[in-house]
Amino acid sequence: MSADTPAVCWQDRLGLGEGIRAVDGGIVLVDILTGRLLAGPADRTAPLTQLAGLSEPLGAVAPVDGRPGTWIAAAGTGICLLSPDGRTTWLARPEDGAARAMRMNDATADPYGRFWAGSMAYDAVDGAGSLYRIDHDGTVVRALEGLTVPNGPAFSADGTVMYLADSAEGVIRRYPVDPETGLPGTPDTFAEFDRGSPDGMTVDAGGGLWTAVWGTGTVHRFRADGTPDQQIRLPATQPAGVCLDGDTLYITSARHGLATPGPLDGAVFAVRVEVPGSPACAYRFGVAE
Repeated sequence: MSADTPAVCWQDRLGLGEGIRAVDGGIVLVDILTGRLLAGPADRTAPLTQLAGLSEPLGAVAPVDGRPGTWIAAAGTGICLLSPDGRTTWLARPEDGAARAMRMNDATADPYGRFWAGSMAYDAVDGAGSLYRIDHDGTVVRALEGLTVPNGPAFSADGTVMYLADSAEGVIRRYPVDPETGLPGTPDTFAEFDRGSPDGMTVDAGGGLWTAVWGTGTVHRFRADGTPDQQIRLPATQPAGVCLDGDTLYITSARHGLATPGPLDGAVFAVRVEVPGSPACAYRFGVAE
């Protein structure tokens, strides 16, 4: 693996590979529509290992602090805990009974230990989605509504800035976040795309934002002020998720929706970058707000 030359990792070709995270010295990711939580073994020529499987879509997970092997997950129509023994405990299903068929999409934990998860309609109807915040006591709160295909969010290192993509609108918005309450403020437009859709995101140690751009075969880096800085090209049409493990950027892609997928559509890639990043934050129960 050399700088700016993506290498293929592992043998799998995923239907809708997203939610990739660096956790405990390893890599985890999901294949959304098959409901699988997967881990990338150290041997990059091996297949991915399944950690958990659900009978409904699995959007993304975060580790739960102090509970090894337990994950908080955006799945189906809500939020659940996945235990090492295979048990699933639901915290809430806020999209049950919605006017349209809904599912959870991307999600992440912030530096304060809260979990944030977006929802979308299966038919991606305009404005049907929401962003939910899961507080330290397990309460699920609708933090934003009127979204279409929310992706991310991603947070600044101090947790006071949230980046949220609405892929259907081709826009990434930047929200101030009150660290005490978790309330998002009025956003500004951080980046807009004339071609392709911003998808999964991560923030590096320099405050730069990386985003996969669905439909373009590219991943973009923006400086903290929103200036375009770098672009990486992939041999896959639909890059979907990104994460940083030190100075290695991992990128998922998808075969879903392609009439004639290429041999590397759905693969996971890795490329070395100049500015490193940190492991995924954990969700924390019982921390005072």
